[in-house]
Amino acid sequence: MKYAVVIHEDPEGGFWAEVPALPGCYTQGESIAELMDNAREAISGVLEVLREQGGRPESNIRILDVAV
Repeated sequence: MKYAVVIHEDPEGGFWAEVPALPGCYTQGESIAELMDNAREAISGVLEVLREQGGRPESNIRILDVAV
């Protein structure tokens, strides 16, 4: 499966990310490459916990690109 990852640049350096379809799924990294590796690991961990608890990822999440 593919999940949208929202990346934020930290003003103090590095990056942090969240996965809207997986509440509580956050990670960080010093570079985008490190962040994406950490995001894959975080997503896998959250999905494993959800499976163990009988839960599922949220299916009502939509990501839109909005130009203003």
